[in-house]
Amino acid sequence: MRAPRTTRTTALHAGAWWLWALGLATAASRTTDPLLLGLLVGVAGYVVAARRTQAPWARSYGAFVKLGLVVIAIRLVFAFFLGSAIPGTHTLVTLPEVPLPDWAKGVRIGGRVTAEAMVFALYDGLKLATLLICVGAANALANPARLLKSLPGALYEAGVAVVVAMTFAPNLVADVQRLRAARRLRGRPDRGFRGLLQVGVPVLEGALERSVALAAAMDARGYGRTAEVPRAVRHTTSALTLGGLLGICAGTYGLLGASGSGYGLPLLLAGLAAALGGLWLGGRRSVRSRYRPERWGWRACLVAGSGIAVAALMIWAGSYAPAALHPPAVPLTAPVLPLWPAVSVLVGLLPAFVAPLPPSGDRARRAASRGRAPDVGPRVKEPTP
Repeated sequence: MRAPRTTRTTALHAGAWWLWALGLATAASRTTDPLLLGLLVGVAGYVVAARRTQAPWARSYGAFVKLGLVVIAIRLVFAFFLGSAIPGTHTLVTLPEVPLPDWAKGVRIGGRVTAEAMVFALYDGLKLATLLICVGAANALANPARLLKSLPGALYEAGVAVVVAMTFAPNLVADVQRLRAARRLRGRPDRGFRGLLQVGVPVLEGALERSVALAAAMDARGYGRTAEVPRAVRHTTSALTLGGLLGICAGTYGLLGASGSGYGLPLLLAGLAAALGGLWLGGRRSVRSRYRPERWGWRACLVAGSGIAVAALMIWAGSYAPAALHPPAVPLTAPVLPLWPAVSVLVGLLPAFVAPLPPSGDRARRAASRGRAPDVGPRVKEPTP
């Protein structure tokens, strides 16, 4: 069945993209195999290339990829100059070692640099870079405004702050690209320190204008106004929410850790139940009204399920093939791509075939020129109380 074009009624739920990306990130946290991590990056990049729109936040994926490369470079530089606790026999170079006082035992600057230590640092940096790239894929695919409309009433104010923070970097990247293109058309330099200074002032001015417009819009929609509820309900809400979040954190740690698989799932389920109860009670303070709520269709189930399946299969692979997911740096050996974990990663390609296609033609270009997504979702009516 061919996927339809994205419209107001067929647009995918933004939460499905985040669940898919978090599933890939969870799978990346379970392995240090560079081939599997590269496969995860390739899966995320292919889905982004196939399903992202022309909206400003969709252009942020490249920035996350560059940030991941910077993280790898920083990790290698630290391992090169500050040394590593990983023993090794293959010496690459011996740097002059800086003598340190006795209270700095365990810290080394310079000295012998081994190939094993650099390989371990590369694996570690690649793992963190893959996590960042998976989060960047969610930023490029999910409409933050649609995600905000799907939040419970108790999280609306915090959600607005998170959405503003999430859209700051994509809008900043879009402004820089637009101003650099305008300078190139006028025959002015857009690179180097001088070009950066001349582009920085208009970018700052645009950010201030957006901040003033956003503040006016939030005030006009009654942001921050709440209804009165009994004190007992407020205390119960706080206790359930805080206890639920602690349970979710402890359960997630147990699932991701090697020794907490027994208590991880019960704690996670109990924490989710408590947190949902607290959010339901906290929603009584919300005076917002909404219409045309976001729909969670079968395509959203497939997209979210593919990411969850990748995470579950990778966690399961850690029980029957732990050595394949963590190739050793000592002794120095070439990494091998394990078959079944690689097949489980390929399940994450499902959104590239079932998610709605991005809008094309003049409609997408007009929407992108206005600095927002195409008309892919309902608007929320928020009367001022």
